[in-house]
Amino acid sequence: MKAKKVATYGILIALAMIFSYLESLVPLSIAVPGLKLGLANIVTIFALYRLSFKGACAISLIRVMLSGILFGNIFSLIFSAAGAALSLAVMFPLSRSETCGKILVSVAGGVAHNAGQIVAAIFVTNTWQIVWYFPFLCLTGTLAGIGIGLVSALILRQTETIAP
Repeated sequence: MKAKKVATYGILIALAMIFSYLESLVPLSIAVPGLKLGLANIVTIFALYRLSFKGACAISLIRVMLSGILFGNIFSLIFSAAGAALSLAVMFPLSRSETCGKILVSVAGGVAHNAGQIVAAIFVTNTWQIVWYFPFLCLTGTLAGIGIGLVSALILRQTETIAP
């Protein structure tokens, strides 16, 4: 059973890395600093629903670290880690709620990710003025969260009979 778990985690981390790499090729942040679609969040949502909170955290942490090393810099690593941590903290209880759908979980995760990045940016830059950027990030996080949530819901529905 342990080999199956390791293989599952490895496949999900690899998939998240592929999504992160594809996202690094799309220059959305040229127009708007920090703007990303959050494609790797599809894997995180899948892990939250199919594995466990601990598994989702492990996959997310490894993906954030590898992506920061391979496709970013120390600042992108700090911002991504802060965003991922807050996103997981918000998505986990919502994913266990009977009243919250996968789209809402994804949107809340996207907005929380942006909030985590803003908090990290305030500490890194030592200025609170960056908080004025948050409403725009909330809008883009909501839109991306809807898209990621729709894709995640479809994948989760299609894989209901597959045991990880």
